[in-house]
Amino acid sequence: MGIMLRMRAVPAGFIAPCLPTKTDKLSSGGQWLHEIKHDGFRIIARKNGAQVRLYSRPGNDFTRRFPLIVETLGRLRSRSCIIDGEAVACDDNGVASARSSACTQSGVAYARAPL
Repeated sequence: MGIMLRMRAVPAGFIAPCLPTKTDKLSSGGQWLHEIKHDGFRIIARKNGAQVRLYSRPGNDFTRRFPLIVETLGRLRSRSCIIDGEAVACDDNGVASARSSACTQSGVAYARAPL
């Protein structure tokens, strides 16, 4: 008897994030941008009118997990947008911290989006 896998449906309109490619040599030149890797949550933010939804890399709804990010994106002047970025918890000095649970409990977080 074969194994049946249960496929989980992703939300309507979900767009998967751009993922990095592992390499042994960094690309160079004016067309490349390199970023610091933070220890956070990869987030796809989708704004449609007044509604803002946050999704994890596999499509889980993270909207309630990061209320400060939702509130901030809701104030953007754009009617709609999709932002591929990272939610990162910071310590008292504004330095990215691995204490991500502090971020979700206190609502203290910032979103870093690629330029």
